[in-house]
Amino acid sequence: MIDVRSVTKQYGAFTAVEDVSFQIAAGEIVGFLGPNGAGKSTLLKMICTWLPPTKGSISVAGHDVVADPLAVRRVLGYLTEHNALYETMVVEKFLRFAGRLRGVRGAWLEERLAWVTDKCSIGDVLKKRVNQCSKGYRQRIGLAGALIHDPQVILLDEPTHGLDPLQVVAFRDFIRELSEERAILFSSHNLTEVSSISERLLIINRGELLADAPLAELQQRATAAGHDLEREVLDIVRAARGELGAPDVTDAPEVGASA
Repeated sequence: MIDVRSVTKQYGAFTAVEDVSFQIAAGEIVGFLGPNGAGKSTLLKMICTWLPPTKGSISVAGHDVVADPLAVRRVLGYLTEHNALYETMVVEKFLRFAGRLRGVRGAWLEERLAWVTDKCSIGDVLKKRVNQCSKGYRQRIGLAGALIHDPQVILLDEPTHGLDPLQVVAFRDFIRELSEERAILFSSHNLTEVSSISERLLIINRGELLADAPLAELQQRATAAGHDLEREVLDIVRAARGELGAPDVTDAPEVGASA
């Protein structure tokens, strides 16, 4: 459902993403792992039609992001790292507005509103203004807005940011439930977070895709090498930089436990 082929994104002389290719099918939860500034958000913005690729092609559910961006937006839900919420709107009105923007109206809108309210656990704040809600609630409101139109493809950029530990666990269960008929790309710089929910990992650093492998395969490779998954990921990043064995890991993905 997501098909990225030889995609490069340049800003003048700077290359943010270079020759990246991968595919994600319905039913897959794929973790997109890399340090801050690795190119994850740039790729997500290209997939969701915010940015055009400089080279290569991207299609979502069969729709090209450049040739048919409106069709892509109809089938895609995107939760950005920093929620684009209307601060002074009442939560319920915001969700109705988000639904209507995506063509959801009438009985279908009422059905979808009830569904996202329940699944995202935002019933307590429906009548509040967005700016009266806590950080955790705002993240859940953003997720509800991304799902209001029942998208086939879901992009999640640091989605558990601002959630407490119990909410994180509930969120993971919810995403697994959603994945049965959808393609989900879960972006984070935290290995613990990504590996707790993903079946496959894409590892990116400095705009280059370093690995695309099932999580189980990476874990097996780590075991065979006599170390853990964290070390395996760090070694992939170091090897790509020509620094295998070097102690400096400041540009590597975060591997510590998440909240």
